[in-house]
Amino acid sequence: MLNKLIDEEIKYIGSQLQPHWIYKNFKMQGDAIVAFIGECEVKLTEMVDIEDVINNEPIYSKSMLSFITEQFNINLVEGVFRQRLLICIIKELLEKRGIFVVRNGDDLMIDGKKLSVSIATKSTTSILIHTGLNIDSEGAPVKASGLTSDLGITDIKEFAKEVMEAYAEELKDIELASTKVRGV
Repeated sequence: MLNKLIDEEIKYIGSQLQPHWIYKNFKMQGDAIVAFIGECEVKLTEMVDIEDVINNEPIYSKSMLSFITEQFNINLVEGVFRQRLLICIIKELLEKRGIFVVRNGDDLMIDGKKLSVSIATKSTTSILIHTGLNIDSEGAPVKASGLTSDLGITDIKEFAKEVMEAYAEELKDIELASTKVRGV
């Protein structure tokens, strides 16, 4: 899986969750994951999560670390598994830094405050996942935690690289593991 940290700041508004966004913008063809930092403001009209729309819960973060991945030739259920795998990898890497994290489905919580947003969806050609981690919790519409504002993590770009590399390696290892067994 290709991975890249985008240096430029990007405001995540939800429209980036579309087929070939990574390929068109960063010339990364095939399964890929990118990370970037920027404000996050997803209005109800751009929401993919119908439950959030029904509950009138738009998403906002003054500063967020966003991961977008596009993966081909898998179905939506496998995409949700991969979304949860990404969340578990983030949890593990935070715990290696001594931070206690509670995972509830695709949500990461710190002391009862929401650290993450995440969604997996199916496009006409692929599975798309967005996972965002608050960097600054100020101004969030829910009780939130931030990587820097609350957890003291200042090396956000290094953390993003760790997450993407661990995710790509785990998927590669899963695929390799599937090739070493004989059928019964």
